[in-house]
Amino acid sequence: MIKNAKVIIVDDDEDLRHALTQSLSLAGYDVDSYSSGYDALNTITRNLYGVIITDIRMPVIDGLELMLKVLEIDPAIPTIVITGHGDISTAVNAMRNGAYDFIEKPFAAERLVGAVSRGLEKRRLVLENRTLRDELASQEGLDRRLVGRTPAMLTLRAETMALAQTDVDILVWGETGSGKEVVARALHEEGLRSNKPFVALNCGAIPIEMMESELFGHECGAFTSANKQRVGKLEYANGGTIFLDEIESMPLELQVKLLRVIETRSIERLGSNKVIDLDIRFIAATKTDLELASQKHLFRADLYYRLNVVTLIVPPLRERKDDIPLLLHHLARDARTRYRKEIPEYTSTLMRALMTYEWPGNVRELRNIADRWVLGLGLGINSDNALVNNLEEDSLSEQMAIIEKQLIEKALEKNESSIRKTYEQLKLSRKALYEKMKKHQIRVN
Repeated sequence: MIKNAKVIIVDDDEDLRHALTQSLSLAGYDVDSYSSGYDALNTITRNLYGVIITDIRMPVIDGLELMLKVLEIDPAIPTIVITGHGDISTAVNAMRNGAYDFIEKPFAAERLVGAVSRGLEKRRLVLENRTLRDELASQEGLDRRLVGRTPAMLTLRAETMALAQTDVDILVWGETGSGKEVVARALHEEGLRSNKPFVALNCGAIPIEMMESELFGHECGAFTSANKQRVGKLEYANGGTIFLDEIESMPLELQVKLLRVIETRSIERLGSNKVIDLDIRFIAATKTDLELASQKHLFRADLYYRLNVVTLIVPPLRERKDDIPLLLHHLARDARTRYRKEIPEYTSTLMRALMTYEWPGNVRELRNIADRWVLGLGLGINSDNALVNNLEEDSLSEQMAIIEKQLIEKALEKNESSIRKTYEQLKLSRKALYEKMKKHQIRVN
């Protein structure tokens, strides 16, 4: 989290410096003021979360020279230039050279406060983008495969790493698009069989009449169209891992045969009596409650209990929305490689759209959004784009108010409606929290 926003004022006029400092301090900003550009430069770094305000006309080093030196440190630091009436053309030139804004004297305090607010928001997004990129660049192994830092993802990564080093069969449960195959591949690639085959079979995508042959293979002449011998998925995965996605779609009569394979670790090709021994790990995935399905005789209970030695639960994206910024960058990097396009900077409008959406398609849907974002096609979340259009019409303050309300509500829920724990977590005073709750009409039980 980015903290400690700073406003740096540089002006050799002591009275004006004092007046600007007072106005910004009353608006709630942390202000440092300097009479010399060189003194200010000593405090400015690439990691500064702040805005620079400088007068143009100053001795030794003027505001334009100061601005250029600031932009050498980091071209994304917002610099607001204060100008007298005779310096308008100079200020316009400064804008061309990278100034964030210029304000002509005399000006109302609200004009400066507004510019600072917008500048800090822009700076916050820049720094958050950098942090996300740096975090992704430093990730290795399982952190790179199972991206996220919410408690649910930390738990899933820990469980996956522990189970990867074993040969136990695993059932992965999760909604459509939540990343079940990603978990299965992580179990394989971080495990003892990583140099052996990982074979994925979607049980819901194969016609019933072909599924037995896909699994077990067949000999030439085993049935009418069997013109040559075929090695099935189970045999092909020998030594490695077989991933059976949408296991709930497997026909009941085939479930009996699969159960026998799991128990005996052997198969016979269709049309053959030769037993082929298997050294294989089974990972099955489902989006349904197999226990309930077995009670309704839609899934074999004995197969369910055999698969359900260990179950990994992949959380839906709507339950780990704090992972969305990191995930978006992770997926956008993949899109950048595929489409040879640069990743855009994200905006408040974009993040509000992502954080308020319920994600019925989970990470798979976010991947599509990342592709559209990198391609410059807009979000396209809804078929009629109503959500996106509404967001684009909102002002920054309206967008931030909604995000602030969500953060407070989430903190209250996490802290079981404890006011004290909530204001401590959010680093607010009790009074400030109550005022914000009143503003957003938030009530606790």
